[in-house]
Amino acid sequence: PHPDDEAFGCAGTIAKLKAMGSEVYVIAVSAGDVHHYNVKKYSFVTGQTRQIEFENAMKALDVDDHELIFNDSEVHLKLDDMPLKELISLFEIDCRLAIDKIKPTMIILPAISYNQDHEAVFRAGFTACRPHLPDVKPFQKIVLSCEYPALAWSLEREKFHPNLYIDITDYLDLKLKALACYKSQVRDKIHHCS
Repeated sequence: PHPDDEAFGCAGTIAKLKAMGSEVYVIAVSAGDVHHYNVKKYSFVTGQTRQIEFENAMKALDVDDHELIFNDSEVHLKLDDMPLKELISLFEIDCRLAIDKIKPTMIILPAISYNQDHEAVFRAGFTACRPHLPDVKPFQKIVLSCEYPALAWSLEREKFHPNLYIDITDYLDLKLKALACYKSQVRDKIHHCS
């Protein structure tokens, strides 16, 4: 959903896939100016800062291409206000790295959490992955959902129940390098972004 979610969620997997020779494409949906409460150093973060951090993290992970769809404070943290059909269409055909253009074999979505943008991106992304285009030769897709540290704070019915674990021991340093690019988002302990 936002620049940094890929780093918290699956940067180790991204690094491992790249090391195995895979192509990796990352889409962040929105960034914008944000006032953080109870944070001294980064109490106000601009969308431009988030975009620069995203660019740096993508370089650190050596992804093949990446896209930030909306760098707009009018959209950021308001994806749940966008009609679901429009968000689905973005993932299917409208964005530069759309599913129908890239034809990925694996897609990793954020797990549903209490964040409204994460939920909107999961629902739209999952729907966009359905087999539905009879005029296009079908391609196989593995659709996964990745854990995010904030998931511990969820309603019981929305708790993440993983059934696939990927060993990223050899790639943890790259994950930490990508996370370090998001200086405006890292917090002190015990925050889930510490």
